[in-house]
Amino acid sequence: MRAAHALIIALFNTFATAGPPDWAVDAVWYQILPERFRNGDATNDPARDSLEEPVAPSAKWRVTPWGGDWFTRDEWERELGPNFYWHVNERRYGGDLRGVIDKLDYLAGLGITALYFNPVFHARSLHKYDADSLHHIDPHFGPDPRGDLALIRGETEDPKTWRWTAADKLFLELVKAAHARGMRVIIDGVFNHTGRGFFAFRDVRDKHAASRFRDWYAIESFAPHFKYRGWAGSERLPEFAHTSDFAPGVKTYLLDITRRWMDPDGDGDPRDGIDGWRLDAADQVPVKFWTDWHTHVRAINPAAFTSAEVWKDSARLVRDAHFSAAMNYEGFAYPVKGFLIDGRIPASRFARFIALPPAAQNLIASHDTARLASMIVNRATARYDDAGNIPFNTDNSAEKTPGYQTRAPDERDRRIQKLVVLFQMTAPGAPMIYYGDEAGMWGGRDPDCRMPMRWDTADAALFAFYKSAIALRREHPELRRADIAITPFDAQQSIAFTRGRLLIVLNRSEQPQTMRIEAPGGVLLATDDGVAHEAGQITLPGLSGAVFGAP
Repeated sequence: MRAAHALIIALFNTFATAGPPDWAVDAVWYQILPERFRNGDATNDPARDSLEEPVAPSAKWRVTPWGGDWFTRDEWERELGPNFYWHVNERRYGGDLRGVIDKLDYLAGLGITALYFNPVFHARSLHKYDADSLHHIDPHFGPDPRGDLALIRGETEDPKTWRWTAADKLFLELVKAAHARGMRVIIDGVFNHTGRGFFAFRDVRDKHAASRFRDWYAIESFAPHFKYRGWAGSERLPEFAHTSDFAPGVKTYLLDITRRWMDPDGDGDPRDGIDGWRLDAADQVPVKFWTDWHTHVRAINPAAFTSAEVWKDSARLVRDAHFSAAMNYEGFAYPVKGFLIDGRIPASRFARFIALPPAAQNLIASHDTARLASMIVNRATARYDDAGNIPFNTDNSAEKTPGYQTRAPDERDRRIQKLVVLFQMTAPGAPMIYYGDEAGMWGGRDPDCRMPMRWDTADAALFAFYKSAIALRREHPELRRADIAITPFDAQQSIAFTRGRLLIVLNRSEQPQTMRIEAPGGVLLATDDGVAHEAGQITLPGLSGAVFGAP
């Protein structure tokens, strides 16, 4: 018996430390903030009483119509004061799962092969990082909110009490429809904190030390005042308590909800479940929990993909906690901003900073940053410190940065965006598009990066370029799997790099530049006309790039 047990543990450890699954190396990701993607079912729109503090908005509160100007305030917002940003996060646009299902063919046509959803679980905010439950999809994402809320009333942490709501079933329908189109699906796992409406926290708040969940949360005092630690200092996000690991009850619950979404029918076949997880604030969760959790995940599905949200030291966390990869801020987004977007660091420094693990999610923008187009529009005002460190999550907010430009990108801005996209689609690592960037959306940091998707006013030319670049990546396996060798040209503010038999050349200079390098064939894709190549040299127009190789 002991030998058999040791064999099982060894097998689980093999799963836990395995590299990323093959499909994740080939993936082209698309990130969706569900509330802002598409309203496919107006009958399930959020009501005022679904907000965390329903008494705060005016009685005139209503779901905001899709397609309006972002900075135009509704009557209920104007009643609450003059500052646009005071109440914009209390808006709801009614995005839901039906809206995503209706647009899966749009995503497939773009060339997307993997979807990452911001939290879809029951919560009161627009972003859903304040979960009321992790074992149910938000009722307002499904067809029967009131019926779902009635169905789940009285459930406990015991999976035997859990039911499948209409929203839960619609989410599984979405997963099935995505799989039928060759798309994988991962969802946001927020395991560091919950919302105040979470069943365990409500019990602690009501019963204090008598609650059976009292060890779940980082409680600072019960009396004379109930005080607890909130994530990032927010009382709306009570933190789970932990030292070297979570409390046993928390850990069991998180393992149970993991299995629920990865193998919904519990038959041991994970094909009807999600394909993995993106883990929020992963560096703020005990490594011991992550190693045990990964053993659990890969026992359910050895081909599952897990991605850590971590802004620095990502390689260490991936290694120590057994993640498949990380959202590649420090090894991709930072240096791309410094070189291709801002034009502030030399090509040689970019070549040193760039770090491209094969399955890393190579993002530029996300729900936590300004959109790519607005980073570009505001590139001249990005402030670098004396060491030349690249600013990424600061100085990019219309709310907090004087002089921040909220205008639409101009032609030069779009040239830079295409240059960035060409690098993203030709570099090692899996490219990840933030919803709407391919349609030309712009906006500063949260909340402006969370505008509703532009369906009727998309930039057709930009969309076509994204589609062409993604198709090139799909058609040439070396763009997904070959090593990279970068040659910087500091004087020309340009780089050239090879991926197998292909050569990619990018000119960040505003002026035409010639590089002494041989083109291995014709132009397969270019961001602009005017690319010239002859024996031993390539000339690119300013702010342009091209891929060379045999068809």
